[in-house]
Amino acid sequence: MQQPAQRVLIVDDESSLRTALFRVLDRQGFQVITANCMREAEVLAGGDQPLDLALVDLRLPDGDGMELMRKLKATHPSIQVIVMTGHGTIELAVRATQNGAFHFVTKPFNMEELLSIVTRAMSHKTLQQENHQLRTALHKKYRFDNIIGSSEEIRQVLGMVERVADSDSTVLVTGESGTGKELIAKAIHYNSPRAMKPFVPINCGAIPGELLESELFGHVKGAFTGAISNRVGRFELASGGTLFLDEIGELSLNLQVKLLRVLQERRFEPVGSAKTQEADVRIIAATNVDLAKAVRNGQFREDLYYRLNVIPIAIPSLKQRRTDIPLLLHHFVQQFNQTKNRALTGFSPEALEALYHYAWPGNIRELENLVERLAILKGNGQVEMSDLPEHYRSVAVVTPVPSEAIEIPENGMDFNTAVDSYENLLILQALEKTGWNRNQAAALLKLNRTTLVEKIKKKGLRPPPEASA
Repeated sequence: MQQPAQRVLIVDDESSLRTALFRVLDRQGFQVITANCMREAEVLAGGDQPLDLALVDLRLPDGDGMELMRKLKATHPSIQVIVMTGHGTIELAVRATQNGAFHFVTKPFNMEELLSIVTRAMSHKTLQQENHQLRTALHKKYRFDNIIGSSEEIRQVLGMVERVADSDSTVLVTGESGTGKELIAKAIHYNSPRAMKPFVPINCGAIPGELLESELFGHVKGAFTGAISNRVGRFELASGGTLFLDEIGELSLNLQVKLLRVLQERRFEPVGSAKTQEADVRIIAATNVDLAKAVRNGQFREDLYYRLNVIPIAIPSLKQRRTDIPLLLHHFVQQFNQTKNRALTGFSPEALEALYHYAWPGNIRELENLVERLAILKGNGQVEMSDLPEHYRSVAVVTPVPSEAIEIPENGMDFNTAVDSYENLLILQALEKTGWNRNQAAALLKLNRTTLVEKIKKKGLRPPPEASA
């Protein structure tokens, strides 16, 4: 489908210039409209059709071009404005750009140069739109209801995330490796007032200590050997948004002092520079080590720990939220069926029970990697016990089939967790057998349809993209 032509408004009281600009821009494929005064421009801009670009003379017979620019931007937020004047001064140019002009040109101007500016303005507008679309997509992706899990443990975490998202307070996210700490950090950011600004992550444990200061704060040319140009640091990149400091426990004591100062003063200096910059960022830190213990051992500054630990959020390990395992497996099966073009239909009761009792030292990351491996190697159909790698099969399990002879492991089992897991399994199997037809699934389970629908909603079960509801 062909995209509609971009609309350009020319506002100038010189008839000959309007005509010349109209011809040049019309030949370039723009839809051009013209006005000779502020009042006429406002009428033309007041319609339902969007405006992409305006070329506005600063001195109009009935008003000020700067004021017209402000009005155009109020009704067409993404419009690009190029200001024209026969009385160009540096002061006027600065004032125009401060008020939102993309560029400032002085009459008489070369049409080829103007076309070059117009092209850059349109590219800038496209980039802004793509950036907005990307951030909107990210906001949808990291909504609270997109975090998989119905267990009490994960509901408590999401409740905390929802409560703190609107604030600017520093958050410390703790949990084992692979539990989804960055996912939680992104959920906080993309549901906060800073959502349309950058989310900038940095892994403090993955960058050598001698380079980490420059990564965080940037540096100026000549600050050290190899600094051949200025470099923007993560604090500056994240301006207005969120800086996510992953593996904060790996930070050296020297850098802990400098980070503490930034958190206290909200200012920093790039390496080798005496110029102070504002640090308008929200800090979310994460660690898989016990920082309180690190403080006692002299490995982490106590004052920095308390600065970071304003709002602590502890992410449970997967073995602490076993009832979510069927939901997570189902989620990743859908995901990899779509991205890898596969057709897995789920897990057999025996395979699911084995995975339920597995220890999951790698947490959700390990579970995701397992499903990806199975999607590639198995490809389609139901995953059986024999499809699982040996170390997943070797776990002693309790058979989920109702029987008078159910065996309880020697170390015991959590009754409510086991019942919850079995319920998840039954509902998923019924839905998959019936192509996610709620009526038929309810009939299979001999449940009232309303009861089943409520359980599906509470557990966060979703059909594959191609399944009918």
